[in-house]
Amino acid sequence: MAQTSAQQMRAWRGPALFSYGFRPFFLFGAIWLVLAMLIWLAALGGVVDLPTRFDPVSWHAHEFLFGYLGAVLAGFLLTAVPNWTGRLPIVGWPLAGLFALWFIGRVAVFFAAHLPVLVTPVVDLAFPLVLGGVILREIVVGKNWNNLIVLGMLAVFALANGLFHGEALQGEYAAKGIGLRLGLATAVMMISVIGGRIIPSFTRNWLARIENPARPSPPMQRFDKVVLLSSLLILVLWVLKPFALQTGIALILFSLLHLVRLVRWQGHHTLSEPLVWVLHASYAFIPIGAFALGLDQLAGNPGSAGAQHLWMAGAIAAMTLAVMTRATLGHTGQPLLADRATVVIYLCVFGSAFARLWASVWPHMSYLSGILWLVAFAGFAVTYGPLLLYRKPGKSVDPKG
Repeated sequence: MAQTSAQQMRAWRGPALFSYGFRPFFLFGAIWLVLAMLIWLAALGGVVDLPTRFDPVSWHAHEFLFGYLGAVLAGFLLTAVPNWTGRLPIVGWPLAGLFALWFIGRVAVFFAAHLPVLVTPVVDLAFPLVLGGVILREIVVGKNWNNLIVLGMLAVFALANGLFHGEALQGEYAAKGIGLRLGLATAVMMISVIGGRIIPSFTRNWLARIENPARPSPPMQRFDKVVLLSSLLILVLWVLKPFALQTGIALILFSLLHLVRLVRWQGHHTLSEPLVWVLHASYAFIPIGAFALGLDQLAGNPGSAGAQHLWMAGAIAAMTLAVMTRATLGHTGQPLLADRATVVIYLCVFGSAFARLWASVWPHMSYLSGILWLVAFAGFAVTYGPLLLYRKPGKSVDPKG
């Protein structure tokens, strides 16, 4: 007799942590970011020397982009793909094994200086490659060809990680290399594609629930396709020629296109529901970051770390927290309502992004950014950790019902 997803999860008798893909990766991704930020702040203060082959800045960038985001992507995909394909989710020991690959990768990168040269890249890249193989199998068996684009972006993300390792092994400053830019550009495209699906859908559901006649533009219309194709070309230009004048002009155009796209989603009608407006606010960092990067280029200050962090600490960090909070509530049977702690989490991550931007002018703002970052991700771990560790799977509760 065929099982449903819920039946398969209930049949798992081990720890609840491995009863669904989002649980271990969301929780320990956030915990790792807290630990990595504490280590980074200690390294900035000269308190510790990192036992890695990466320089401190490159380690910091790698562990956020490829370590943390890799975990969140795994949690998201292992939760979403069963819905896309109609197949059963991966639970139990196979899920635990995949999580162990990610965890071992973090250890290998951190202690790389004490390992043979090729061990760290091989171990770290094993996780995205195995994850990609799992997702490919599910898409092929489920004949869900429309989502091959997501798998393609995951493959490019893994390639970017490999390039980052290669640059570091050659003694280059990987935090400014093509691997990081390719990984960041891929993350921005992922948010553009996936955000373009979920943000208008969740917004429409919310507006219909409160009987507001406003409606966002439906996802993936002709305008959206033009924006995404243009974005792909502009991001490729930024990856290959980050300091060219035409790249700066193209990034300004990129910003305007995504700003128009965001306005079409009617986010100003959702200010009374944090779980919805946070998605719009997070996506806003896509055009804000592109505008800042383009403006820096045109002003003769290319490659500004502060502007780039609007994408990293803004769009990526805020959007992942928005998705993790909503998915955790929805898949653990909680009302889809943001409590005060959740709102504080959102505000702190936005504050961290803006503080990091100003660190280019006032270096001590880096510490304020780090503190707000710690509050945001430690807040997620403390507030949502019990749900991820112990709460049995369930159906989310409609707060209006």
